Amino acid sequence: MGSHTPTAGGLARAVLPYVDAAGSEAVQVYVGNSRGWALPDGDREQDTLFRDGCGERNVPVYIHASLLTNLGSPTPATVERSVATLAHGLRRGAAIGATGVVFHAGSAVDAAHADRAMAQLREALLPLLDAAAAAGGPMLLVEPSAGGGRSLAARVEQLGPYLDAVDRHPWLGVCFDTCHAWAAGHDLAAEGGMTRTLDALVAAVGPGRLRLVHANDSKDLCGSTRDRHESIGKGSIGEPAFAELMAHPATAGLPVLVETPTEKHHGHAADIAALKRLRG
Repeated sequence: MGSHTPTAGGLARAVLPYVDAAGSEAVQVYVGNSRGWALPDGDREQDTLFRDGCGERNVPVYIHASLLTNLGSPTPATVERSVATLAHGLRRGAAIGATGVVFHAGSAVDAAHADRAMAQLREALLPLLDAAAAAGGPMLLVEPSAGGGRSLAARVEQLGPYLDAVDRHPWLGVCFDTCHAWAAGHDLAAEGGMTRTLDALVAAVGPGRLRLVHANDSKDLCGSTRDRHESIGKGSIGEPAFAELMAHPATAGLPVLVETPTEKHHGHAADIAALKRLRG
């Protein structure tokens, strides 16, 4: 259990104390501007201290790519920048010992581009996957969106065609976000709803493809297509669904990260503690 952790001040200087204070057993970070295209080189000393510190704590590391990343965009410059962003994330991930690089599934944006978007996804993503596999570095992890805007994958069933577009490449894993799934119309709050959703995900992608979970409650109603996170048990999904999440065979042994915005570690500490309690 862990959280998406701020990095201001340096990876090792900012993240390691936060990990300790929040009781994190896993961590996710940005290695660039979350809403921009800048691709910073990073600080070699901080990278080494961070990698060694996470290794000493046995804390797996994940990178989240810029939220602007969209391999399905009808705008060529956006696709080019998205490819560069993912390549940068893979390089930085190798430098800091990351296990995976998370990116949003993307969108065709408009109806006229819908048929072209999946072919474009294949052209952009396959070379990245081949290079990452050859280097033996982090995997790429696709995260379904909250829906709306002609998403390439929002509901978990849509992950099947998404994976098919890249021949189910072994270096493409899946990151499941509970708030996104809820926003896309999966009723996780219904009794057995989380279990049915995870069963459908495994049916679509196959066993072992799910590699990471983002555990976020939601401020909005099911099917809203709005991605507004809330603390575990304080939103419209509710704590029983997260108990189902922790009990499902597909999540056994997987890192589970919270991403609810918080100014200090105390908010993440409470969510992490709640997940540990539900894990038993």
